[in-house]
Amino acid sequence: MSKKFTWKVWLLPNLLTKDVHNDYTADVSTAGETKHNDDIAKAIKEEGSDLQMETLIDVLNRGDRWKRRFLLEGTSVQDGNLHLSPRVKGNWEGTDPHYDPKDHKITLNAILTADLRKTIEEEVGVEVLGKKIDGGAFIGLVTDVTTGKKDGTITPDGDVIITGNKIKIDPVGEEGLGVFFVDVYGTEIPVTHPFTQNDPKKVVCRIPILAAGEYTLKIVTQFSNSAILLKAPRTITYELPLTVE
Repeated sequence: MSKKFTWKVWLLPNLLTKDVHNDYTADVSTAGETKHNDDIAKAIKEEGSDLQMETLIDVLNRGDRWKRRFLLEGTSVQDGNLHLSPRVKGNWEGTDPHYDPKDHKITLNAILTADLRKTIEEEVGVEVLGKKIDGGAFIGLVTDVTTGKKDGTITPDGDVIITGNKIKIDPVGEEGLGVFFVDVYGTEIPVTHPFTQNDPKKVVCRIPILAAGEYTLKIVTQFSNSAILLKAPRTITYELPLTVE
């Protein structure tokens, strides 16, 4: 059955399985830039809504604010796409246990709704574009040095190891270049601490003081494999979201 939408993917070496030489992960090339409430309001307006853009944006922003408020109160929230529920992670010991931020983490569980899962299964197909190995610039793996985890959880003010290809920050200190953590609102938080390591296939840097939430890791550089820098900066984005719990 033909699909209405197609996600085009490049295959990247799976750096989690170093002993396997023919193992890859998929990088969705059609992900594009992150959409925000302004983009959603514009789409609703173009769809034929009689509401003014300012009204649409205000309603969407108010909806986000109330979802956050309900979650902060400890209430689960579900819209048409996601079910969000409060969660406190960690072990509790003793006869009179208390919350300790060193041992416990306040976070959220995010689960796709049945409608979204069904829609994805029915309407989305995948086209493999091929292997993106030697010639391409990519971030293959992010390791949190504090915990040793490679699952996307990161520790603010701790170090992170970024491995991939052509990820060296060059030139260092140039405005607009560097390592950035982008929050869900599109705000870019740069790494300002000097890099511990800055090589074409490995960058080690200090994570900024980030609030709890989800972030996209982005590297902007003019590095090339020759002595001549790229004419324009190249942006390299990690395909998996990073989470501060």
